Amino acid sequence: MTSTHSGYSASPATGADFPSVLVLGCGWLGMALARSLVQAGHRVIGTTTTPENLPAMVEAGIEAHLMRLGSDFGPAADELLHRLLRQADVLVLNVPPRAAAAGAYPTLLRPVHRAVASAGTRHVLFVSSTSVYPNEPRLMRENDAVSTRDAASDVLRAEGHFVPRYGQWKSTVVRLGGLFGPDRSPGRFLAGRHGLEQGNAPVNLVHLTDVVGVLASIIRNGLWGHTLNVCAAQHPRRRDFYPAAAEFLKLESPVFKDEPEHFVSGKIIDSSQVRSLLSYQFQHDDVVAALEFC
Repeated sequence: MTSTHSGYSASPATGADFPSVLVLGCGWLGMALARSLVQAGHRVIGTTTTPENLPAMVEAGIEAHLMRLGSDFGPAADELLHRLLRQADVLVLNVPPRAAAAGAYPTLLRPVHRAVASAGTRHVLFVSSTSVYPNEPRLMRENDAVSTRDAASDVLRAEGHFVPRYGQWKSTVVRLGGLFGPDRSPGRFLAGRHGLEQGNAPVNLVHLTDVVGVLASIIRNGLWGHTLNVCAAQHPRRRDFYPAAAEFLKLESPVFKDEPEHFVSGKIIDSSQVRSLLSYQFQHDDVVAALEFC
């Protein structure tokens, strides 16, 4: 990310029992999480790559800074990152892989890893993706993809950099299913397309409300040292779900190729572990019913 160290500040919401949080990446998900944490009483520091987002962040009570990782990341940006990390009890690392060139995601995050190691960061919540799992027709649990620094997957390698080898900090990796919610309705994802494959494959989606709820619960309960799948419990077939989602928006329905009913392709993400470890109750396990909340 190029980083500029200009920042807007708002009066932080603080509380003795609420850890301060740095949300690195206040985009669609990060902004929703930051707002929720402020409302709950946390001091929240946030970064964005978009100057136009700064006033809205300040209005929401977030201490806002402009920061962009990448080839232009220099000493001033590094100093800012260290300073922000020293003010936070928890780092939420929410920089999506699409922000990096192919094969460069771990490199993009390397300055953050170095800063975490040298700034004395206590806790890291790494927002990852269920795309790390092979697309095989079976249930995928957390141990079906292992995060190491030399993994074949860019995302798994990036995860591995933030799982401490020597206990310098505590981390939890959260692998999210496909995100949907306000301003991101799945009815638009495939509308009007024809000849689509994998119609019998299950969908693995999760609503923004539930992602924010899980992340906030992890921070509130200090649930560190885990890798957790976060996904809705219901997994309708693509050929059933996406036409229903398009119809909900009154868009042209997508058309899937014919497949034998017994032919199933595609993984199913198992989210039972996060449900057993957190008291959070998912609001949108029925992804068809959740279309109303997009």
